[in-house]
Amino acid sequence: MTVFVLAACGDDEADSDSEPDDTGTVDEGTDDVEEDDGDSGEDATEQEDVVINFMHLWPQGSSPDHKRIVDEIIAEFEDMHSHVTVELEILENEQYKDQLQIVSSANQLPDVGMTWAAGFMEPYVRGERFASLEDILDDEFRSSFVGGVREAYEVDGVTYALPLELNIAPVFYNTAIFDEYGLGAPETYDDFLNVVDTLVENGVTPIALGNRERWTGSLWYMYLADRIGGDSALNNAIDRSGSFENAALIEAAEEIQNLVDRDAFIRGFNGLTDQEAKSEFMNENAAMYLIGSWDLPNYTTNEEVDQEFRDSVNFFKFPEVDGGEGNINSWVGGPGVGLFVAEDSDVKEEAKQFVKYFVERWGEQAVVDAGVIPGTQVDTDAVDLPDLFIQVLDELNNANNLTLFADVQMSASVAEVHLDLIQALFGNEVTPEDYAKQHEEALAAEE
Repeated sequence: MTVFVLAACGDDEADSDSEPDDTGTVDEGTDDVEEDDGDSGEDATEQEDVVINFMHLWPQGSSPDHKRIVDEIIAEFEDMHSHVTVELEILENEQYKDQLQIVSSANQLPDVGMTWAAGFMEPYVRGERFASLEDILDDEFRSSFVGGVREAYEVDGVTYALPLELNIAPVFYNTAIFDEYGLGAPETYDDFLNVVDTLVENGVTPIALGNRERWTGSLWYMYLADRIGGDSALNNAIDRSGSFENAALIEAAEEIQNLVDRDAFIRGFNGLTDQEAKSEFMNENAAMYLIGSWDLPNYTTNEEVDQEFRDSVNFFKFPEVDGGEGNINSWVGGPGVGLFVAEDSDVKEEAKQFVKYFVERWGEQAVVDAGVIPGTQVDTDAVDLPDLFIQVLDELNNANNLTLFADVQMSASVAEVHLDLIQALFGNEVTPEDYAKQHEEALAAEE
């Protein structure tokens, strides 16, 4: 395995705080392997040497656990296939996105790389840059993914990438604060409003929200759209089988402003970063925090976080709205990155086998070794994890729907309109009707 690492500052949550330890080209051990158990029945010396170029975004400095697992899986694959060498290019998140566009424009994609789902991936598929992976999806492998997750990497019913990560967005809450005021986890939306009102009456900030990045506010809107209009209302508006001026989507926007008027969110939320809001929750200055399950290590295994605080954190599912069409087991979330194979790769078949092996092994190791929920199903009886982790994994296995983050479903230009309107909605700078109308105009313009 050969590694080429590039460092750049990015604004992704997982990759923005630090840079890789090394830059340049380094040798991480490419000793020849004499035995080849994976080349069934064929002398490995008779096979032509193959190099698979793999570009990923988990450098040592910012994602040490991820990188360690990547290196281990590659070493295993190379041991099984002695004629194969995997050469790595590693970039920070934002630089990765830029580099992917550059090499795609020049038709020089790596043999294997990472992509995001839906709207991010679609231009590469339409441009015939990503290969179909349907031929490696036998029935057993296809059924190993959490329901609805692999489908996020489909275009016109064909799978072009396979997910490595999956996140859902629970409402985390501080049980010590709830207990102090005689509150329990809300089961209905009316219960939730009672929690908000009780906390406000007692001078406690109900919800930590950092909406400067805007996608955080989108989570709240998406859940309300789901619980009021059902799991198809927002999706249909985005895929154009419906309209954003659906009454349920307007009602969801009205409810956002109702929460703002009730002082549900921390003061100055539209100017706070998500990191600042997270700090308010973790410093016990706010009782609730809606965020992706990527934050689970902070509330379970992160030894740098006070144990008493970790013990006080639980989560609840976003409650059902009385009279709404949504189901409490419907989640907002979606896959993180997935693996693609370049359509014009000279080693396409070997690259596909590497992707299949990588996804399978990643699913076995990611939860325990890196605190990452994979896109494949996890047997919670077979892993040793904190109870909160197990509970979230069980919820994933029992989910009846997973609605992909709205901005990921949209094209880049429409996503920007959506995020700007989210901030305006929370700031009472746009009416719910105009919010819906401007979304509809932006989406219709791309039809």
